[in-house]
Amino acid sequence: MTRVLLVDDDPLVRRLLATVLVGQGIDVVGEATDGDEVVSAVAEHAPDVVLMDLHMRRTGGLDAIRQLRRTPSPPAVIALTSFGTDETVVDALAAGAQGFLSKDDDPAHIAQHVREVAEGAGALDPVAAAAVIRHMAGSRQVDSRVADALRRLEKLTAREVEIASHLPLGLSNRAIGERIYLSESTVKAHLGRAMAKLGLDSREQLAVLVDRAGATAPSTAP
Repeated sequence: MTRVLLVDDDPLVRRLLATVLVGQGIDVVGEATDGDEVVSAVAEHAPDVVLMDLHMRRTGGLDAIRQLRRTPSPPAVIALTSFGTDETVVDALAAGAQGFLSKDDDPAHIAQHVREVAEGAGALDPVAAAAVIRHMAGSRQVDSRVADALRRLEKLTAREVEIASHLPLGLSNRAIGERIYLSESTVKAHLGRAMAKLGLDSREQLAVLVDRAGATAPSTAP
C-alpha cells in the first residue's frame, strides 16, 4: 500500500485529502501543518509520497521541497495548490517535485497520480504540462523542428521526459537508473512506454528527439 504524508496548513484540506486517499486504498501515514515540519515528519513516518501545499504561513512548499531533497533517500513529492502560474510550476519541478497537481482535480485522479509517482512516474495535470512546454519553448529560439520536437515530448509524462533526457549522453539503462535512483527495469519500462507513445522504433530516435528539443540532461550528475 502506498504511504503518503500530507502537508498543508489548512486542516480542512488535510481532512478532505485524507478521506479521499484512504477511500482509494492509500495509507495516509502522517500530516504536517507547515513546511518547516516536513523533514522531521518524513523521518518519522517514512512516506513513499509527500503531497505538498506550496503556499503556507511559515515555510512555503518550494523551500520545503528543497530542504527535503537534501536529505538521504527523500520520498517523491507532488506539489499541490489551488492556483499556480507558469513560473510556480517550473519552480516546483526545478526544486525537485515529481509532479504538480491542482487541489481542484478529481479526487480519484489525485489518488491515481499518487500511485504512479510512488512507482517512479511523474504527475502533471494538463495546465501544468502546458506551462512546462511554454517554458521550454520560451527559453530558446525555436525553429519549426524544435517546436515539433517540443510538441511531441508533450505526450510524455514528466518522469518519461526526465529519463529520456539522459539518452543523448549515451548512457545505459543501468547508468540512467543510478543517476536518478531507479532500477534498470523501471528505466527500461518508462523508455518503452515513451517510444510507444511517440511511435519511435529505437532509443536512438528518442535521443535525437530529446536533443532537438533541447531537453538533454546535464553531462554530470547532480
